[in-house]
Amino acid sequence: MQAGSKFEHQPVLLQQVIDALNIKPDGVYIDATFGRGGHSAVILEHLDDNGRLLAVDQDPQAVAYGRRIFDRDNRIEIVHGNFMQVANMALERGLDKNVDGVLMDLGVSSPQLDDAARGFSFSRSGPLDMRMNPEQGRSAMEWLASVSLNELTLVLKKYGEERSARRIAEAIIKHRKDMEITDTKQLADIIVRAVPGYEKQKHPATRSFQAIRIFINQELQALEQGLQAAVSVLAVAGRLAVISFHSLEDRIVKRFMRDISNPPRMPPGLPIVNTDLDVPFRLVSKPVVAIEEEIKRNPRARSARLRILERVL
Repeated sequence: MQAGSKFEHQPVLLQQVIDALNIKPDGVYIDATFGRGGHSAVILEHLDDNGRLLAVDQDPQAVAYGRRIFDRDNRIEIVHGNFMQVANMALERGLDKNVDGVLMDLGVSSPQLDDAARGFSFSRSGPLDMRMNPEQGRSAMEWLASVSLNELTLVLKKYGEERSARRIAEAIIKHRKDMEITDTKQLADIIVRAVPGYEKQKHPATRSFQAIRIFINQELQALEQGLQAAVSVLAVAGRLAVISFHSLEDRIVKRFMRDISNPPRMPPGLPIVNTDLDVPFRLVSKPVVAIEEEIKRNPRARSARLRILERVL
């Protein structure tokens, strides 16, 4: 499947995802974050001629790649869009409440990280972009050129959980007065000089790059809407499998799945107990993490957590 691909991509928790989706050969599935199709390819291996897979990605490069690789497979349709739109996509195709499984892999794909031109990596010199969809919204370079000190500090603190947010923000603002910040390596070097190596085994720019990327793409807001959209299309016994890579995402997924799988709290004094209330979803298992063998093969799997929800009513 990877023949002809410029970048190597290793989908994380691959077998665990297949197990989580509990795939039926003639089922209908949505890979809401197609990436480079690693998970989709294996889902297709478990489908017969009656099975169907809708693959979605907001990255035009990923969509073009997928359509080229899977152009002869009539079981899969690859759509350019955001996972927030899966409810409408399913409705347009007559799949509403008929989807047997939805996968959301929230990580930045390896080709996006490895391609310096996309501007996600602090270890490579490239244009400071960071947009998942380069055709939409402001780039990181455009935002950093005008953002205020207070807003930048807040973004670094909120989305990167960066302890040195103020120092880094001040360094960025000071630097841009003399020179426009246009390059990923340039930004990383500014951050390194502001907070040189305070965290062992983690590049000083890691949290800041994460924060800026999340803000530029409005990832957390999109995630909350995407989770709602995903569960709305599930058939009975259909499953939602979500892979997250950092605590901000995982907290949102954990809270969403917990709340939707528990009965609502009733005001005291009503003649109703929790056992009288039907709850349409259940948690399938504890969070699934990568085994050491996979982590050695693919270090990016170290922080991956898979959570699984099933519709029961």
